[in-house]
Amino acid sequence: MEMPALQLLNDLKTMTQQHLQYAEHLMQQSEAKLNSRVSEDSWSVLECLEHLNRYGNFYIPEINRRMTSSKTSSATDFKPGILGNYFAESMLPKEKLNAMKTFKNMNPIHSQLDKNVVQEFIRQQKEWIELLEKAKNVNLNKVKTNISISKLIKLKLGDTFRFVIYHNHRHILQSQNVLKKSSH
Repeated sequence: MEMPALQLLNDLKTMTQQHLQYAEHLMQQSEAKLNSRVSEDSWSVLECLEHLNRYGNFYIPEINRRMTSSKTSSATDFKPGILGNYFAESMLPKEKLNAMKTFKNMNPIHSQLDKNVVQEFIRQQKEWIELLEKAKNVNLNKVKTNISISKLIKLKLGDTFRFVIYHNHRHILQSQNVLKKSSH
């Protein structure tokens, strides 16, 4: 399913701007509310964002490095790879949010967190927006990035952006549900 590269980048940028606005709104909430959880084994709002920050800490420098060293020029269309498309699509929220196992190093459950997590998330969202802008000048099909779980697998840049931003979206929805159910 080929798609115009600019359309993809603009759609992902719009999504990221929504994540940024949501995070800015969270700054008005109390830390107690942001740390409350629905159950003992579920994540708080801050844990959802901390999880995303940990992925951002890997992907932002990785994407930046790959785009900076790229000699490609932009392509008009983006064609998802088989594996990249699978990863990206699996992150999209379903009707009922399907639970997924998290790698231990990416699981922030029961961490001591404060609003610095939200500020870091806001900073990262602004970086994502910049990276999506820069990506208009490279080929989303030809630039490849490592993924956080294995150095052996590389994804097309377009798929990496889709995966990370859909993953962000999934956990933003999760945190919104936590916030709605929060008693503080």
